[in-house]
Amino acid sequence: MSVHFVPSDGSVRRIPALDGLRAASLVLVLLAHLTGTRHFLALSALSRFGDIGNLGVSVFFVISGYLITTLLLREHATSGRIDLVGFYERRAWRILPAAGAYLLAHAVFAVTTGSSQFSLSDWLHALTFTMNYHQDRAWSVGHLWSLSVEEQFYFWWPAAMLALGPRRSLKLAGLAIAGAPVWRVCVWLMWPQARDGIGETFPTVMDSIAIGCVLAGSAGWLAGCAWYRRFLVSRLFVVTLLVVLLCNAFDRHPSFYLTFGMTARNVAVAVIVHWATLRANHVGAVLLDSPGLRYVGRMSYSLYLWQQPFLNRHRTVLLAAFPVNIAAAFGCAWLSYTFIEIPILRLRDRVGITRRASATSVLLERRERVANAAISIRLAAENSFLPLRSE
Repeated sequence: MSVHFVPSDGSVRRIPALDGLRAASLVLVLLAHLTGTRHFLALSALSRFGDIGNLGVSVFFVISGYLITTLLLREHATSGRIDLVGFYERRAWRILPAAGAYLLAHAVFAVTTGSSQFSLSDWLHALTFTMNYHQDRAWSVGHLWSLSVEEQFYFWWPAAMLALGPRRSLKLAGLAIAGAPVWRVCVWLMWPQARDGIGETFPTVMDSIAIGCVLAGSAGWLAGCAWYRRFLVSRLFVVTLLVVLLCNAFDRHPSFYLTFGMTARNVAVAVIVHWATLRANHVGAVLLDSPGLRYVGRMSYSLYLWQQPFLNRHRTVLLAAFPVNIAAAFGCAWLSYTFIEIPILRLRDRVGITRRASATSVLLERRERVANAAISIRLAAENSFLPLRSE
């Protein structure tokens, strides 16, 4: 998906660095899933920094909140409204084809082999994007919990912005940031049977997305702060990365992680996202702008979908063994990206252009009819006075 940054002046320019940042986040997920598979070296050093896969997903959430809110704010500033139906249509074009193809492939495999890895509950939660509320699930659909969080965000957030307006909706996002730690603690203390859902159910992870939303609303103001700009280009910026890693390293300590650590980590991630969009460091921008990393970032959605069945530490077959598993994951992701994502997005753009052109022609036609009607009324009025003038 193309990545854009909307500066405070309303202009739009492509920021490839976010594609690179998305790719780096996906690498964390891939490393987390590769660990434990056959022939892959266990990365014990990385485990000291906690669940790096969850960290990668959190970066995705922050980026998603930032980008979606930026686009919605731009739309509201340009037209004074938010086209809710149009937003849902664009998201459907973006998300459903590749996800549907992934699930269809599993369904075809189940029919042709006579066996299915998925239960009826797995299918229901996958098709309704509620996998984050289904803990007893098959491995090959387990990763869809994060896609479910994204879809729930897509459903509620634009509607909230439409109903409340930009300013009040951003205040709502601030309340979500404050409320998520409280809800996590409540679940931990009061509903022990629901603890496995902490970090997946929407109320327990909403602060990661909400922080991205608030960043989008305050990006222009932050970029105008001299102290903030100095921090982004100084050597002290490395502290932001250390905060991310150290907070994530304490994910096994709920008294710290659930109350403060998770939110602090996500705030630091948001600063890194903003640093990338502003290209505050030349070396970092060059690394994130590298063609290979950017390509993986653009292909990240298909790779996110297809890595799961192959990077499976619970299986010992050849397709689940390194390096065959990572090659198979990239191969299927490339097929999905090349033959599903790109053609569908091109079709979406053509449909959108046709629809806008049709809407424009209809508007022009209406304006012409109104103008003609006004001319007719004026002429009729003038003609009605002609006899009086002749007398």
